[in-house]
Amino acid sequence: MESLQQYVGEFRDLAKRPRNFLTQVLNLSCIVFSALMLWKGLMVTTRSESPVVVVLSGSMEPGFHRGDILFLTLFEEYPFVPGDVVVFQIEGRDIPIVHRTMNVHEKADGTVALLTKGDNNHVDDRGLYAHRQFFIGRKEVMGRAQAFLPYVGMITIWLNDYPWLKYILIGSMGFFVIIGRE
Repeated sequence: MESLQQYVGEFRDLAKRPRNFLTQVLNLSCIVFSALMLWKGLMVTTRSESPVVVVLSGSMEPGFHRGDILFLTLFEEYPFVPGDVVVFQIEGRDIPIVHRTMNVHEKADGTVALLTKGDNNHVDDRGLYAHRQFFIGRKEVMGRAQAFLPYVGMITIWLNDYPWLKYILIGSMGFFVIIGRE
């Protein structure tokens, strides 16, 4: 309780000095914009609209577990092959799906048709695709998994499952940046 009063006192002192307060707000803005620039740089480098994703379900176990972070690329020079782990998004669904390609059909005009399946699922993904869609194309694929970090993404899952935790974490980080504490 004493440390909380100390933090509130530091915030009041900072609020009395508008230049220092503005400097701290600008520091916070620099941190946020640096993170956004890093994300955009990763998008350009990997050619994927989402270069980092979190596995949200157990459909890929034992290869990938819930909470694993996957690093994606989407280089068109490398053709898809059966066994590639791809992340794709079906039109009308909010959450991308991480599954393995089972069959790859490449036509003479360069179009690709992929059939996917989760390693832990008994049937292929045709039931997940859009109505009367039997394969997914290149436009649905967000990226191909290149590397992963096990279980680090559980933080993201907890923040989505418990929104109050997200507000506490972001609010406290912003507060400590503004008052100048490490």
